[in-house]
Amino acid sequence: MTYYAELQVTTNFSFLRGAAHPDELVVTAAASGHAAIGITDHNSLAGIVRAHHAAKEVGIRLVVGCCLDLRDGTSLLTFPEDRAAYGRLARLLTLGKRRAPKGECHLDYADVVTHGDGQIVVALPPETADAANFAARVAADFAGRAFLAAHHLYRGDDARRLTRLAALGEATGLPFVATNDVLYHLPERRPLQDVLTCIREGCTIGEAGYRLAANAERHLKTPQEMARLFRGREDAVERSLEIVERCRFSLDELRYEYPEEAIPDGPTPQQRLIELAWQGAAERFPKGVPDKIRDLIEHELQLIERLDYARYFLTVHDIVRFARRRGILCQGRGSAANSVVCYCLGITAVDPARIDVLFERFISAARNEPPDIDVDFEHERREEVIQYVYEKYGRDRAGLAATVICYRSRSAIREVGKVLGLSVDVVAALAGIVWGWSNDPIADLRVREAGLDPTDRTLRLALDLAAQLVGFPRHLSQHVGGFVITGGPLSELVPIENAAMEDRTVIEWDKDDLDRLGILKIDVLALGMLTGIRKAFALIENHYGRRLDLATVPAEDPAVYEMLSRADSLGVFQVESRAQMTMLPRLKPREFYDLVIEVAIVRPGPIQGDMVHPYLRRRSGRETVTYPSEELREVLGKTMGVPLFQEQAMKIAIVGAGFAPEEADRLRRAMATFKRNGDIHLFRDKFVAGMVQNGYDRDFATRCFSQIEGFGTYGFPESHAASFANLVSNRSQHLI
Repeated sequence: MTYYAELQVTTNFSFLRGAAHPDELVVTAAASGHAAIGITDHNSLAGIVRAHHAAKEVGIRLVVGCCLDLRDGTSLLTFPEDRAAYGRLARLLTLGKRRAPKGECHLDYADVVTHGDGQIVVALPPETADAANFAARVAADFAGRAFLAAHHLYRGDDARRLTRLAALGEATGLPFVATNDVLYHLPERRPLQDVLTCIREGCTIGEAGYRLAANAERHLKTPQEMARLFRGREDAVERSLEIVERCRFSLDELRYEYPEEAIPDGPTPQQRLIELAWQGAAERFPKGVPDKIRDLIEHELQLIERLDYARYFLTVHDIVRFARRRGILCQGRGSAANSVVCYCLGITAVDPARIDVLFERFISAARNEPPDIDVDFEHERREEVIQYVYEKYGRDRAGLAATVICYRSRSAIREVGKVLGLSVDVVAALAGIVWGWSNDPIADLRVREAGLDPTDRTLRLALDLAAQLVGFPRHLSQHVGGFVITGGPLSELVPIENAAMEDRTVIEWDKDDLDRLGILKIDVLALGMLTGIRKAFALIENHYGRRLDLATVPAEDPAVYEMLSRADSLGVFQVESRAQMTMLPRLKPREFYDLVIEVAIVRPGPIQGDMVHPYLRRRSGRETVTYPSEELREVLGKTMGVPLFQEQAMKIAIVGAGFAPEEADRLRRAMATFKRNGDIHLFRDKFVAGMVQNGYDRDFATRCFSQIEGFGTYGFPESHAASFANLVSNRSQHLI
């Protein structure tokens, strides 16, 4: 039996080079019998988290690595042996990226040597006369940790070239290791690889010439095939496992360290949080903290202490406190509105007495992952807050998360069409077929409607290749405001690069990557309506001498609801669209919670889940409100028996279908707002069977789940809607 691990793999996170997603490569390696797989994107670690996640699911070892392309034209594969070496590799990449424009990395061989402790290095010698000098330098500088890569490329000169490399290895003492310099998981991806090459080179397929690979051999080969190719040099194949055994580092070792400011002889972070929470509670409830709120505060503080999240809350509190000191209006939203502690700390302005908070929607011991707090700031002054974060924590400890910009249907067909030489008019016609931000393939019927023939050979090829290209990353951009802040050097956790915007730095991982690794992110976001509200507060104070903020605006003003019921909502955040203005006179809001429902109900999720009309009929008295059980009455009572919020879906799953809290949280992830991951259906059988077992009618259970499925398109959490409803109420009062 042949043992082998492919250690030179380029994913599509080496932009316009690799022609396969990280998970496709990992899954194929596992299915092909590889002992492990090494991901070595060019001057980047952007794709390793997705590869890590896929490797854990299929049960294959991931060897974290990188292909370092140096300024002198030479290249090295490098694999960290342990956590410390990984930190040095991330720091090395940060050095190269910070000294270069966005999207580039300028590294010299001396930089690699300086950061080379604990690295296994595989030399990729250039096919020039300088190859011997390069190999000799690598052998001397990385003695006992260096290898020489050998490829069988089917170019016709493989035997002669491998013999020459073997002699070079013997002369320098570098052992041979076989790799295939993989660019895609299956040979069928070679045409897409050619398209990517043409996009990168700015040429058509007819002009590409020798810039294209000569064959489709740069795919993952089985260990048996690699042994056949290297017959007589089988030790080079098996030597790949030596590197695997020496590189024991795993991304699971990345332990996120929360920022903690040293206070000599001061309280612990938890003690400080408790002190601030109760101080804030006294200010929020001047007539005394209600027993229910007191119990919730104690419950939340206990869970925060158990999960060691106090420093996280203190960090967010510090950022919000800075904004308030500078007179910058801000409000936390999203799941943070489910926290009474956040309300007491001034992070959110939604009174927990006005909604039923579900803290487990925000923090769960079962998930054991950091919460995610979004804070909106005035859009004209958010940059002050961003620069405060950079100044306080330093650029070595703070950076914006990345956003992976991917090809969508329209951009894909434009790029592929140009590469294949389609006329400008044809490309424009195909792009015009695509609706909005669609990721769906272009249907043949639509092509015919545009006056084109989908069976034309070139056009058919363009449509098929464009469908493959959809979802491929194009480049990294900066998140709108998602900050990662660390206790130690951020550059030893993930590489940092310059953003296109001046005075901004960005890490290589996006929100999903951070979530998978359990890394804290604070969203410092901008909202134009907050600017308008703050200016209205200033006018009120100047003209009437009355100082207000989001939490102290008088609640339940009848004039507000009269105005909104007339759909007089132009200029009011969240309820000024045509659809919202049509809904307002039908719903006729009369209290704050009606606004929460108004904000949430005009969304694709509730509409597609057939929740809107049943709710309106029940609200107007044209349909009887019924509940199949007392337990579900408690869950759905506020929304007249119709599930409108993600929190309600979680509670139905727990009390109705018998889901454990962690299962309900997985359901939440499947129906997460702004995502369409298509896996809600995986919960259907368990949900329906659980409700039937608990005595509910099967038709009701099926209907209930169908409504919940609507959230997979676009559905609001109650806490998110409550934060926005608070701004609706504030803005409306200013317009009266």
